[in-house]
Amino acid sequence: MKLTVVGCSGSFPSADSACSSYLLEADGFRLLLDMGNGALGELQRHCGLYDLDAIFLSHLHADHCIDMCGYFVARYYRHEGGRCDAIPVYGPEGTEQRLTTAYADTPSPSSMSEVFDFHTLKPATFDIGPFTVRTEKVQHPVEAYGIRVEHGGKSLTYSGDTGTCVALDELADGTDLFLCEASFTHGKEDVPDLHLNGREAGETARRAGAGRLVLTHIPPWTDPQINLDDARATYDGPVELAAPGATYEL
Repeated sequence: MKLTVVGCSGSFPSADSACSSYLLEADGFRLLLDMGNGALGELQRHCGLYDLDAIFLSHLHADHCIDMCGYFVARYYRHEGGRCDAIPVYGPEGTEQRLTTAYADTPSPSSMSEVFDFHTLKPATFDIGPFTVRTEKVQHPVEAYGIRVEHGGKSLTYSGDTGTCVALDELADGTDLFLCEASFTHGKEDVPDLHLNGREAGETARRAGAGRLVLTHIPPWTDPQINLDDARATYDGPVELAAPGATYEL
């Protein structure tokens, strides 16, 4: 299983990174976790525009899903070979309506469902291609899901956006790689059930016994080095900052 960081900025793209998007590959199957602002362009550095096999959207805030509108255009109006077959898209309830509204506020002859096969997320364990995935609802102002992906005896857990919660601890239990958001700065922001800071991400990784912690979704106004230091103060395993183009083999 291979993870590629497509984009890792939180809230809006930075000068160096698109928003949240992560490509998972195994056995020739490509699963994309989120497609935030700027991710569609960056994705094409790592795989062909039409080479994705499935998409998981953790929640419906723009920095995690808005480039799906551009991807709809690319798949619906494909110039060579005709319109693309529908690709599975796993997202919270209302995903199709949210994306359709974001794309056009007036009725359109084209339909998102013609190129996206929408599946509504619930807390569950199921297969996506060669991956076994478990999804759990996490703490955020909108319906949001974390995901654990397993393949070949290895596991990756992606927090999505969340405050501290038992569900995230359970998803990350014993995971090999914990891709965890760290949007806030310890001692600066204190908004419950919204985001984690570096210290909380480290504490979650420690409680879960995660093998490796990668901090992501750090907004341009947050100092990543502070969050990295705070995570290292609470978690004694390997920890690093996500970076666009970084890859991890599991």
